[in-house]
Amino acid sequence: MKTRISLAVIASVAIAAFVALNWSAIIKPTSISLGVIAVQAPLGFLMPGLLTMFTLLFMVFVIYPVALGFLGEYHQTQEIKARKELSDSDESVYSTELRELLEFKRQADLYSGLAETMFLRLEQLDGVLRSVTKELGHTFSAPVGSIQFKKNEEKSWVKKTITKENCRHGLTNSAQRSKG
Repeated sequence: MKTRISLAVIASVAIAAFVALNWSAIIKPTSISLGVIAVQAPLGFLMPGLLTMFTLLFMVFVIYPVALGFLGEYHQTQEIKARKELSDSDESVYSTELRELLEFKRQADLYSGLAETMFLRLEQLDGVLRSVTKELGHTFSAPVGSIQFKKNEEKSWVKKTITKENCRHGLTNSAQRSKG
């Protein structure tokens, strides 16, 4: 970088020295033909003017693609930034959903463990209940049998009694019905 600056300074000093030494020739008017007309003007002012015009034109041709490149880079940077923000928001949504899914799985594992424990406990209680029922069944079978026997005796006694009374009163009841 320093070499370029030093070369530019040396070139500028050399041109300034050349102009200073030939100033009288630079300002001397000359006849210049423009194709259709001829004009009297100092050639020393006309040539630097044309050189300046071409330099500006060259700079436009050089700066325009560079500016388009910078502009494209700016738009690309903005697009990348927008995509990064979208990606970050999607990532946060995905991480939230993943966290919720893991929490749900943890709770499901916990509940499945509790369910297994409850089923084992229910099976134990079922076994205990069956054994108690068997014991109670043997214990109560004798009294229940005697109750059923007494019930059957009472039914038969009631049937016998009703049948005897119907026989005794049956004729009188039917006679009373026929009179009425």
